[in-house]
Amino acid sequence: MTKITVVNIVGTASLGNVFDLNKITMSLDGAEYEPEQFPGLIYRIKEPKAAFLIFKSGKVVCTGTTSEKDAQRAVNTAAKRLREIDVEAFDKPVINIVNIVASADLGAELNLNQVAMHLGLENIEYEPEQFPGMVYRVKTPKVVILLFSTGKIICTGARVLPDVAKAVDILKKELASGDFL
Repeated sequence: MTKITVVNIVGTASLGNVFDLNKITMSLDGAEYEPEQFPGLIYRIKEPKAAFLIFKSGKVVCTGTTSEKDAQRAVNTAAKRLREIDVEAFDKPVINIVNIVASADLGAELNLNQVAMHLGLENIEYEPEQFPGMVYRVKTPKVVILLFSTGKIICTGARVLPDVAKAVDILKKELASGDFL
């Protein structure tokens, strides 16, 4: 069994209906807002460690946590901090996970040129002059795996943790069938 480590979870949530981002910037320690450069406010919290993009629509993007539980806790914390500065924010916002990024080590060095030939060109992108890794697209579940010659991989695109494990298993079976693992 390959040990898979979640390195980032990205989620979206609705914290309220309409936010005055200028008011939030003035009242919330650490909030950064430069509307001429980006329409969202940037806000970071330390526990759990997370970063937010907060938009005037009340929608937020939360990134930086490593578990779904911490992502939900982060969204709850952000909503609580907004209420503390008299911004109308929902009591129980629900986070919708949109991307899980995970890493793993397959435990073997790989010749990516040979792996590319084995996996077939319809599922991969490999241009070593442009990027040292191979992009392997798993159709079901819809996950993208970056594969490096060291045997290290990065999985992205999953919305639920079991999909990460499924995608890694599919890749490992493909590689084993070509005697790469």
